[in-house]
Amino acid sequence: MLSFKIMITILGLGNPGEEYAKTRHNAGRIAATLLAKKFEFGDWREDKKSKALLALGKIGKEKATIALPETFMNKSGQTAGALIKSKKDLKNLIVIYDDLDLPLGTMKISFNRGDGGHNGLASIIKAVKSREFTRVRIGISPATPKGKVKRPDSEKLGTFLVEKDLKDADLAEIKKIAKKIGFALETFAEAGLQTMMSQHNG
Repeated sequence: MLSFKIMITILGLGNPGEEYAKTRHNAGRIAATLLAKKFEFGDWREDKKSKALLALGKIGKEKATIALPETFMNKSGQTAGALIKSKKDLKNLIVIYDDLDLPLGTMKISFNRGDGGHNGLASIIKAVKSREFTRVRIGISPATPKGKVKRPDSEKLGTFLVEKDLKDADLAEIKKIAKKIGFALETFAEAGLQTMMSQHNG
């Protein structure tokens, strides 16, 4: 019988429904869906307890679950609360989500941080009663030629995040980042968080 050292749980944040499928706020959900395909996970199944679509598989030699919450973003904690039941679960939780403070085509891995104003992350922190889990933030903002982020004005934020589909070129950037996240997850499964962060940040 196969034995696994850890069970990795990956949450790809976004809003359910076709109207949101290709929006910037769904970058985490887009990436997680691509990762399930990359690692040849099983078919998606609806799990009523966690209010999510779940796919099971392996990353490297470790068993993993990828979850796509079927609630709206600000209730993502309902999924996290159902799946994360212990400190060991929390240690192996990885949340992938969009970040306005990073330029498109970049990502950042972090641990034990605040929610940064992200409603999905705030919901998860409240549900699991801890900030001590891994985050993979995907940049979604345009940038100047020197790489400085150009955040949208607050009155245009809703349109920027959820009302307009990503252009094909922008979607291609997120797909490239998903590949990089895949390599990072393989490192996490083999060598742990610190090695993942040192090898795949920046």
